[in-house]
Amino acid sequence: MQATVGDEIHVHGRTVGSAEQRGEILEVRGEHGGPPYLVRFADGHEGLVFPGSDCEVQTRAE
Repeated sequence: MQATVGDEIHVHGRTVGSAEQRGEILEVRGEHGGPPYLVRFADGHEGLVFPGSDCEVQTRAE
């Protein structure tokens, strides 16, 4: 998985009833666009994300 600052990350719910979370990638800490990513989620909290199989990155529209 590769990303750049400004891309959006989608974390799909892993259990029934879990909502999808979306956030903006603020910082890429891995080499060549790799994880981990510092993400600001829609509710305002920020966290370091090591994406798994339940995540996808959507490239920002330019």
